Amino acid sequence: TPEDRVEAIAALRRVRMTGAEIAECLGMALSTVSAVLTRIGLGKLSRLEPPEPANRYERKAPGELLHIDVKKLVRIEKGAGHRVTGRRTSQAKGAGWEFVHVCVDDATRLAYVEVLGDEKARTAIGFLRRAIEFFERHGVRVERVLTDNGSAYRSAAHALACRALGIRHLRTRPYRPQTNGKAERFIRTMLGGWAYGAIYRSSAERTAALEGWLWRYNFRRPHGALGRKTPMARLAELNNPLGSYN
Repeated sequence: TPEDRVEAIAALRRVRMTGAEIAECLGMALSTVSAVLTRIGLGKLSRLEPPEPANRYERKAPGELLHIDVKKLVRIEKGAGHRVTGRRTSQAKGAGWEFVHVCVDDATRLAYVEVLGDEKARTAIGFLRRAIEFFERHGVRVERVLTDNGSAYRSAAHALACRALGIRHLRTRPYRPQTNGKAERFIRTMLGGWAYGAIYRSSAERTAALEGWLWRYNFRRPHGALGRKTPMARLAELNNPLGSYN
């Protein structure tokens, strides 16, 4: 099976399509699709959401630590790309990139996301400020942020911005990106549920769908690491541990 077709099968599986649905969508034999899914470790739908490691850490209070990361996505200019169609075209060569900046609270998994034009220091600083404003609107005081060692986060401008905002900036250990694992886990969920979760005709259409998906993630989607609570329910629980009559 050609590698680009394997990628298409994997992308459709990540949006929780069955083997039969994938075979019908791509015009392939079900036996071939099943063999590929088994080979790439996605034979069972449960493999899409592996359990978090037992030795994971978790902050006790909202805002103690925010995880920040960036995911690059190819711009969509000519309809669905090879992840869905299985056909590689020239789209990716000239379309350019979009940069999805994500911010996830360690204690509650409450998330804030923006699709921006680059990952330069000025852009990262603007995103950080708006993310902090988002959490403040939900009653969360941000104390620390954790990022990787990208050039934007190593810049003097970013350091000055963190100082002005009154937050402490931490960076992952070199060659240990798993230190920022909660952001990476969120990105996997986001890609499956939003970025590759539908067939979009343009980048603008994909970006427009982000707000609805993110609202569902924060307010409606049960989170396994939170005892099947949503991030907003977890935030309410931590902010008012004794309960409320409201």
